[in-house]
Amino acid sequence: AAAAVIAPPEPRPPREVTITEGITIRELAEKLDVRAKDLLKTLLDRGVFASINQALDVPTATTLAESFNGVVSVVSLEEEMVLEVAKEETKESLKPRPPVVTVMGHVDHGKTSLLDAIREADVAAGEAGGITQHIGAYKVLVNERSVVFVDTPGHEAFTRMRSRGAKVTDIVVLVVAADDGVMPQTKEAIDHAKAANVPIVVAINKIDKPEAQPERVKRQLSDLGLMPAEWGGDTEFVEVSAKQKKGIDKLLEIILLVADLRELKANPEAPASGTVLESRVDKGRGPVATVLVQNGTLNPGDFFICGSVFGKVRAMFDDRGRAAKSAPPSTPVEVLGLQGVPEAGDHFQVTDEAKARHIVEYRQSKQRDAAMARSSGGRITLDQLHEQLKAGEVKELPIVIKADVQGSVEVLSEMLPKLSTEQVKLKIIGSGVGAVTENDVLLASASGAIVIAFGVRPDRKAADLAQQEHVDIRTHNIIYEVSDEIKKAMEGLLEPVITETYLGRAEVRNTFRVKGAGTVAGCYVVDGILKRDAQVRVVRDGTVLYASKLSSLKRFKDDVNEVRTGFECGAGVANFNDIKVGDVLECFSVTKMSATEAAGQASAPSGKK
Repeated sequence: AAAAVIAPPEPRPPREVTITEGITIRELAEKLDVRAKDLLKTLLDRGVFASINQALDVPTATTLAESFNGVVSVVSLEEEMVLEVAKEETKESLKPRPPVVTVMGHVDHGKTSLLDAIREADVAAGEAGGITQHIGAYKVLVNERSVVFVDTPGHEAFTRMRSRGAKVTDIVVLVVAADDGVMPQTKEAIDHAKAANVPIVVAINKIDKPEAQPERVKRQLSDLGLMPAEWGGDTEFVEVSAKQKKGIDKLLEIILLVADLRELKANPEAPASGTVLESRVDKGRGPVATVLVQNGTLNPGDFFICGSVFGKVRAMFDDRGRAAKSAPPSTPVEVLGLQGVPEAGDHFQVTDEAKARHIVEYRQSKQRDAAMARSSGGRITLDQLHEQLKAGEVKELPIVIKADVQGSVEVLSEMLPKLSTEQVKLKIIGSGVGAVTENDVLLASASGAIVIAFGVRPDRKAADLAQQEHVDIRTHNIIYEVSDEIKKAMEGLLEPVITETYLGRAEVRNTFRVKGAGTVAGCYVVDGILKRDAQVRVVRDGTVLYASKLSSLKRFKDDVNEVRTGFECGAGVANFNDIKVGDVLECFSVTKMSATEAAGQASAPSGKK
């Protein structure tokens, strides 16, 4: 009899599956609709021993699913929850929510007094109890409607949140003093708000002062791209006086008007999700987080996950320190019951206990690797620009400019965008006069930008932060060198990279004239070490005056090779005698390497340059 022909097994039809981090073999089998033992066998064939409840990392789970004809899309737990909620959402389930407003502006322009005036107006309107405890965000009632104000301490918090992908703010209120006009931090605030793509309402404060010039402020801001609505622009301007409580009602009305145009809605029935605004460890209550609920309603007893921290809501308190029974969308609350301290900007998501515990364990085990991968991969340096251009990854190169004088800032801001080509567009996202500060590095980090420092240096904290965040800071003194370097970076022709290693710095406490040796500085080493054969820079008020070598280094009367932190010494700078008390001597060593070597080092996760 003819042998029966065995038909080959029919290929499985493609099946779309979504994979979250730390998915177990059992869950993957359910999603693929195959037996778990088939998955285990496939893994065993590849030399991987696993149990049915073992968590898989994303690459392994992806290749495993693809071998069973799965079409994989990878999402985080929070994204998966958002997708699940979105599936069930209907137009009827979405209800209007209060707008979330962040107040920004220059120091001393009256941000805090304006916030206090708004809050007092609210308390006077019959709100029970004073503000017993300030939690960084609060709700204000305006004509039966609420507005939530987020009180950010400076722009760092705003940027840190944005660099972590948190979209918290709906509207930015920019406070400018009528007697002072536009200041460096005002420009910074505008840069941050524009980069976050958030509408700006300008509050011109201190109009009660005799030297107030609101028209001048409008002119200055229209030069920066914020054209008043009365002049045909699309930015609302409101004149207020926090001291005399003038214009506060109008400001709140405008905020509600801008909010209405944006049609802000959320679903109060969904599992609660939101963002951590700030967190701390309280002596008596353990880890405490201020959370802004953005969708859904948070209730006591809910299990939640934020970042790599697991928790259960033991208690909630509102902005006035009262226990809250529930927190609907756009409500700031203080939450107790976390097992650790989350970071500002972490996503907060309510989910079931088993899932939350499982994912937190997985995240904590992976956190170190992820941090290293993120810090090395997400930033771009000029050395890597050409490779990424060839790979078609870069479409836009954001740049932050800092220079010693305003003229240089203007020239660079005009010149650099003109270097844009079809492949890459250069975009200035921030500029200013003075040393590179932490704020500049944070803005660059959040936007994946390169910092160009022209005739100025990063201060110590900014340099440390740049190294930690892997932000590329390029220092220059000649204007055409800047354009040359960027052109060469685009063409992949960068010269050998001269990397400098920071050694230490010393403050000049006194100066002495020594016959035959010129001026000798009596110094105190603030950090690091001063080395005799190293290069040195004389820095005054953040600006480099002179760069040379140390001509002499002494402790008392003895010549020494190096002086460490906390010791005093006498130092002479070769060919430079104009040292003054208060100057800083920055000591560094220089090494040359090819652009490819430098790019290789930059992409190594822990490569210390």
